[in-house]
Amino acid sequence: MRYNIFQNVCVQHQIGVLLIAHHADDQAELFILRLSRNSGVLGLAGMAFTSQLFSAYTHCDESSTNHGILLVRPLLEFSKEDMYKICLRSNQEWVEDPTNRSPLFARNRIRMSLGNLSCTIRSELQKLISTCRKTRSFVDTICNGLIDRAVTITTHGYAIIDLEKLNPSNIEDICLSKFASLVLQFISQRHRPVRSRTSQLLLDYIRKFPCKTSLTAAGCYLCAAPGSKGSNIIVCCSLDSPHPSKMETSWTSFSEGMKYCPQTDMQQIIMDGKSYSNSLLPGATEVPFLDVTPSGSLLNEAKNLGILSELTHKSILLLQKEENENFKTKNEIMFEHDFRHEIKSASAFLREPLQSGKICHFMSRFLVTWRLCRESIEDTFPLEETCCTWNSEGASGDYLCRSCIVSHETVAEVRPMVDSDWLYLANLSKSQIRESQHFQSGDMMNQREMNSCIDYVRLSAQRALQSLKSIPVAARRSLPVLVNPQGLLLSIPSICFKHCPYLMVSSVFKPRVPLGGHSSFI
Repeated sequence: MRYNIFQNVCVQHQIGVLLIAHHADDQAELFILRLSRNSGVLGLAGMAFTSQLFSAYTHCDESSTNHGILLVRPLLEFSKEDMYKICLRSNQEWVEDPTNRSPLFARNRIRMSLGNLSCTIRSELQKLISTCRKTRSFVDTICNGLIDRAVTITTHGYAIIDLEKLNPSNIEDICLSKFASLVLQFISQRHRPVRSRTSQLLLDYIRKFPCKTSLTAAGCYLCAAPGSKGSNIIVCCSLDSPHPSKMETSWTSFSEGMKYCPQTDMQQIIMDGKSYSNSLLPGATEVPFLDVTPSGSLLNEAKNLGILSELTHKSILLLQKEENENFKTKNEIMFEHDFRHEIKSASAFLREPLQSGKICHFMSRFLVTWRLCRESIEDTFPLEETCCTWNSEGASGDYLCRSCIVSHETVAEVRPMVDSDWLYLANLSKSQIRESQHFQSGDMMNQREMNSCIDYVRLSAQRALQSLKSIPVAARRSLPVLVNPQGLLLSIPSICFKHCPYLMVSSVFKPRVPLGGHSSFI
């Protein structure tokens, strides 16, 4: 919640970099907390000095780049005791949150336990965290290279992984697992960590060459790319997998879209940060913990490497055991029970209203908007412009079809494409159309006008079917579709189908979090 507030303030004031006051003690608390949850080395690396934060709401238009907000933690090397000393010497007052002393919260319990440890033990713990951060930076660098080399992102919202270029048999498990997680999180726009069981399924699947089967995991559907003979894998969003009952969809208008994009040198800052981080990386042979999976094994390896003393090793294990016993409290079990009941198939509820002139960030993946060609509606119907040679750049764009079932007051709905949609297109392409469903009746429309509209719809459907052939069937099911309140198909913008030549529709694949987003440096 607090980060949402920070984001909104930053967007309103065009702030691209946010400094926050996490310190070394916060890092140590997070380490013990994640250790008790059996996190691996990437999770135990804790908070990065610099990371990216992406808002749940889109403030930029389809042509701009979303770099999010940079979170910088300049105090990570300072302890809380250091903060007290700095404030005292500077005569600076500070505020203590009274809830920080409540043992009901896991972080508070850990904080009090860590406070009882010696300075030497806490210093060694910080050294271990620093080592884990270097390992994570190395893994991130490897994954970025793998993405650049082997992943292609299509405009229709799915990814293609070239297994020959990836060469997964020669990649460490931890790197390949993180690589797969980044790709799947990008396609699904679900950013919860991929669970260990799912990670193992993905590793086994990607390492089988050629690919001959399919897999549903972490909100995505994976299968061999058509015509690739198993050398390529496509990764597309799966609407049949469980999703939280609340999915983020945001709206803005055309004018608002450009207004809030921060005008900063964000991209250069990110590039410089990554470059500096990469310059600090050791060679692959010098990176510890790459093949260590259980968190207990990581502690043992740290002791063997001389990072932890015997006393520190035992103290951390004791803290882990204590918090592990508190992990399954009654409140947490109730939370897990409630959360499971909130999970259902995404396809069961993905239907968003969209007014003319507004932009909907559908499923946090596609920017969708629609409008009629002109606000001032003329009571004419230029028949010569609505035949099969209709040109969207011509004069016809100034008029509204009198027979159209959509108007400026219409509230369209956006939903994912379903199998019946392309069957419907097939019928339209053969002129199998029920006039009473698609056009207004009465004296306003004569037969010539009706035939002209039918010709346009038929041609649009024929062209859309041709475009649809190039999109794998699995990937079609997450394309956005516009329907009217009665459920009648108005447009499938990704394949340029629309019911009326005066209906201007746009759909751009622009995920809220870009590929490799939530990047961390240092």
